[in-house]
Amino acid sequence: MATLSPPSDPDRTVICIGDIHGYFWKLQSLWTNLEASVGNVAFETALVIFLGDYCDRGGETKDVLDFLISLPSRYPRQRHVYLCGNHDFAFAAFVGALPPTPDGSALSATWAEYEQNEEREGWFKGKGYEEMHVQGRRWGGSMGGRWNPKKGMAFKGSIYDAGPTFESYGVPHGSAELVEAVPALHKTFLQNLVWVHEEKDILIDTDEGRICCELIAVHAGLEKSKGVAEQLKALKDRDTRLPKVEDLSGRINVWEIPKELSEKPTIVISGHHGKLHIEGLRFIIDECGGLEHLPMAAIIFPCKRIVRSTI
Repeated sequence: MATLSPPSDPDRTVICIGDIHGYFWKLQSLWTNLEASVGNVAFETALVIFLGDYCDRGGETKDVLDFLISLPSRYPRQRHVYLCGNHDFAFAAFVGALPPTPDGSALSATWAEYEQNEEREGWFKGKGYEEMHVQGRRWGGSMGGRWNPKKGMAFKGSIYDAGPTFESYGVPHGSAELVEAVPALHKTFLQNLVWVHEEKDILIDTDEGRICCELIAVHAGLEKSKGVAEQLKALKDRDTRLPKVEDLSGRINVWEIPKELSEKPTIVISGHHGKLHIEGLRFIIDECGGLEHLPMAAIIFPCKRIVRSTI
């Protein structure tokens, strides 16, 4: 394994914050605990990477987005990175805030691959559906209150649990009025979310001492079956012709670090999986998983300290 050159800023603090899922009160608590944990000086100049999934399940998505949008003006010396999660992608798709397709093709072309699920998932068929990406239709659809065995609760509106997001903007679930209810500033935020972030010169404490790494942050992870360069290009291009972006929504296929990244120390950090998992340089920071009774988590580098919201 190659060793990277020493970083230009050896004292830099990096904070990666896991899935928020509409729980503003948890985010506020976590933010306060992070500042107390790293100290005011380091906090004021930290690189803060949000790992995606800001909406759904919790009932305060509007407040969450207001908070995130306010950070650059409130903390001008911090750097903020906002990753796109699969829930954010679908939210953006519903309100018309996805990046345009690179060739100008219709987003409705994404339906075909998953049309066999339309009835079971109760896809949205209201105003504007004809030009909507498949994930937007799934997000605004209705599961009819059926039970979600993975979460141990009934679906909250759609298969994405989007009902509370609609309600946070003052409209009922599945209402096309959400398109007008979401402020332009929120739509711009959603449209500008990055699908991947790369960072050099990240220090991390290991059993062998402190090492310098590269970092790749992506909501779900990188696929083992595809080349890393190919995936990074696709993620940077934000190609919305894809019906499903595996790096934002995959499970087992994105759990591990691709072997080709073993040639040089590379942190791969994600949220998404509803777990707190650390194995070598693979970090999955999503202890909450959108469940109300579990804390929201973040990790601090170089010390790898886990900080949680106070429940």
